[in-house]
Amino acid sequence: MNTAVQAAQVHRFERPLTIRFSHCDPAGIVFFPQYLVMVNNLVEEWVSDGLGVPYAHMISTRRVGMPTVSLACKFTAVSRMGDEVTMGLSIARIGRSSLHLALGCRVGSQARFVIEQVLVFTDLQTHRPIEIPDDMRSAMLAFQAT
Repeated sequence: MNTAVQAAQVHRFERPLTIRFSHCDPAGIVFFPQYLVMVNNLVEEWVSDGLGVPYAHMISTRRVGMPTVSLACKFTAVSRMGDEVTMGLSIARIGRSSLHLALGCRVGSQARFVIEQVLVFTDLQTHRPIEIPDDMRSAMLAFQAT
């Protein structure tokens, strides 16, 4: 992970999010595992809305999974209940069966966290890696080009 990243990055796919009571620990700040839930939700929204591939259909009908195989997180500032944050993601690299994402959370120009995530495409019957489906690869390439 590039530890020199201090300022918030603007990502190709972004969504606003209000920090809720349920995200916070007794200290009143986001409990760090909740950020990972937020990131997972963002990836699902990106697949559905950003790539045009309904995530639920991908999982339940096509039986294609995208489990995380690597995750590097750097938390740079706290978020509190009521904060209006921007969650974002960009493609760092597309492999044969893997996808490397750069994700983050920011308020204005202040980064709250940066994450490097590697997902691998799998057949949910065998749980073995598969090549990224052609329609998804095409959508990812188009997403990168915009």
